[in-house]
Amino acid sequence: MSIDEKKLNDFLGKVVGDVGAAMSAALVVIGDKLGLYKAMAENGPVTPADLARATGTTERYVREWLNAQAASGYVAYDAASGRFILPPEQAFALADDASPAAVPGLFHVTAAMWHGEEKMTENFRTGKGLEWGAQHPCLFEGTERFFRSGYIGNLVSSWLPALDGVAAKLEKGAKVADVGCGLGASTILMAKAFPKSRFVGFDTHDKSIALARERARTSGVADRVTFEVANATDFPGTGYDLVAHFDCLHDMADPVGAARHVKETIAPNGTWMIVEPFSADRPEDNHNPVGRVFYSASTLLCVPHSLANQGPALGAQAGEARLREVVVTGGGFSKFRRATETPFNLVLEARP
Repeated sequence: MSIDEKKLNDFLGKVVGDVGAAMSAALVVIGDKLGLYKAMAENGPVTPADLARATGTTERYVREWLNAQAASGYVAYDAASGRFILPPEQAFALADDASPAAVPGLFHVTAAMWHGEEKMTENFRTGKGLEWGAQHPCLFEGTERFFRSGYIGNLVSSWLPALDGVAAKLEKGAKVADVGCGLGASTILMAKAFPKSRFVGFDTHDKSIALARERARTSGVADRVTFEVANATDFPGTGYDLVAHFDCLHDMADPVGAARHVKETIAPNGTWMIVEPFSADRPEDNHNPVGRVFYSASTLLCVPHSLANQGPALGAQAGEARLREVVVTGGGFSKFRRATETPFNLVLEARP
């Protein structure tokens, strides 16, 4: 074997970067849980002792944590004063849960992947799956937090207006089903924006539904939002003006069955909104940093959930053409289009 030394060194440099990122990810989760980022955002430049006092933590650990964060570029360090600073851009992403750029949830999702590594290693050998509800609990809140930031930035302002006539219906008062709602972030955001409409969220995971109900109460929308445990293929109700599947259709054991059930329950002039991770149809076009994240999550979270129930395992990079087959060929919808997109999402619109 002939080795190109430069290529080898370039690759080893990439490995160092990747290992550093993987190790640092655990520190981001710790910093988020302990409120270290929020305290830095509130207090300005801090010494390790300052931050430890503000958060009730131990200075020696905090000092090491801050240096690791500075080495990662997550915080800045002023050598003259010995103080660490959380720049405003990082604060917007790390210390503000209402920010459309909030990222801590993604690190909790990553932690869940590591928690499931032993089970998934065995699944590679056996071909078995792993249901969503059997994953580590940090996955559920992490997923909700991560997707919520995208919904805050896009759902009401651009995604719903991109659908033909849907925003006007919601303003007047519409009947909406949010299928695969998880902890209810998307459902609650829509309910806040459209108080004349009524929403019901469905999910198979009972613990997520329990949390969603509590969040509806604390958000002040329980008068127009309900949450129920139900499958995508048999959730109750008919005459829905809008049915939404946010980042979940590709996970399902029976996506075609889910599509057919939407067709059965939607109003004659209703709309099905399908939000999916951004993906090109050809795998090679997804071999980029965003695709790396989605393929990794798909391998450890999405594909195993579908396989656990003998599903087709579409995966998080299914692509628009494959989704069209599910919706039009499988589900019987006559109209299907890409309504809009972001670097991370495809927003698809289907009509009966």
